[in-house]
Amino acid sequence: MYNATEQFAALNKANVEQATKLAAVALQNAEKLFQVNVDAAKFALSQGVETAAAAANAKDPQEFFAVRAKFGEIGVQGALGYSRNLYEVASQAQAQYAALAEESWAFYTKGLASWVEKASEGAPAGSDVAVNAFKSTFAATTAAFDQIQKATKQVVDLADASVRAAAANATKVASVTSATSAKARKAA
Repeated sequence: MYNATEQFAALNKANVEQATKLAAVALQNAEKLFQVNVDAAKFALSQGVETAAAAANAKDPQEFFAVRAKFGEIGVQGALGYSRNLYEVASQAQAQYAALAEESWAFYTKGLASWVEKASEGAPAGSDVAVNAFKSTFAATTAAFDQIQKATKQVVDLADASVRAAAANATKVASVTSATSAKARKAA
C-alpha cells in the first residue's frame, strides 16, 4: 500500500541532508576565499614595505625609477597570481555546487518516478491513459533536463579552458615584458 507520510518524511530528511551539504560546501569555499585574500594582503604588505625600503635607499633618480619598474612588475605578477587563485577557488566551488545540484536532481527524479509508479498502482480504473501521459511527460522532461545539463557542462568546460588559456597567455606576456624591461635597465 502507498504511504504518503513515509515518502514525505524521507523527502524532508533528504532535503535536510542536502541543505547541510550545501552549507558545508559554502563555508568551505568561504574559508578558501578568505585565505586567498589574506595571502594577497600579506603579499601586498610585504611588497609595499620592500618597495618603500628600496626606494628610500635609491641614490639617484635612475635607481629610483628602476626600483619602481622592478616592483611594478612584481605587482603585476602578484595580481596575476591573485586572479589565478580566485579563479581556482571559484572553479572548484562551481564544480562542487554542480555536483550537489546533480545529486539533488537525481534524488528528485528517482523519488518522483517512484511516487508516480506507486500512485499509478492505486489509480482508479480507466485512468491509465492519464497516468501514461504523465509518465511520458515526466520522462521527456527528465531527458530534456539531462540534455540541457550536458550542454551547460560543455559550455562551462569551454569557458574554463578559455580562461585558463588567457591566464597562461597573460603570464607569458608579463614574463616577456619583465625580461625586456630588465634588459633595457641593464643597457641603460
